[in-house]
Amino acid sequence: MKFSAPLLRATLIRRYKRFLADVEMPDGEMLTVHCANPGAMLGLNMPGMEVWLSDSNNPKRKLRYSWELARVGDAMVGINTAHPNRIAEEAILAKKIPGLAGYAGLRREVNYGRNSRIDLLLEDAGRGLCYVEVKNAHLMRQPGLAEFPDSVTKRGTKHLSEMVEMVAQGHRAVMLYVVQRDDCNRFAVARDIDPTYASAVEDVKSRGVEIICYDCRLSTEAIILHQPLPIIL
Repeated sequence: MKFSAPLLRATLIRRYKRFLADVEMPDGEMLTVHCANPGAMLGLNMPGMEVWLSDSNNPKRKLRYSWELARVGDAMVGINTAHPNRIAEEAILAKKIPGLAGYAGLRREVNYGRNSRIDLLLEDAGRGLCYVEVKNAHLMRQPGLAEFPDSVTKRGTKHLSEMVEMVAQGHRAVMLYVVQRDDCNRFAVARDIDPTYASAVEDVKSRGVEIICYDCRLSTEAIILHQPLPIIL
């Protein structure tokens, strides 16, 4: 996923009200920017962090700039939770995820189950349907260990139950975690943050839902799906 224009460097002042952040530009200008992340953002919202912004170039938009990346030590971390679906879609179409390659069709945001929408639906006359739910992961509390979620996710637990039903109907269902950071070498579910979700992941895996995780390579030009990470359950 390439950014449409070069990102702009800034310094984080504060993140608040879930979707807002105040930053200082290199020339001292203070801006309020959009933060497309409803989670807790543990370890990613510390004042003084180097952050990178995209410019919508739309003067009519209420908040012209959006927060895209944060630097943590030597690592870049993607904080925009709207991106992983697109990152995953591009990787699937480019056949970078072997288990999801070769389907004839791909559709986004398809209604299914009980008032839910699957992120990506892969379709093929010979292989049937494959329901792919994509989750963004950027929490790291131990060196090298990516985790999800960073806050309680009732919605995520609901999605897992819907996917189990698709497996029961004879379809494939894949839970894909996209780690938007480049300093992790393994992945785990954060049981201490949401034990209900952690138990649900273990349950659906035993019932046929496939669990996979990939990290990314990030720069101020693009975020690209990189390689699979081992999963610790």
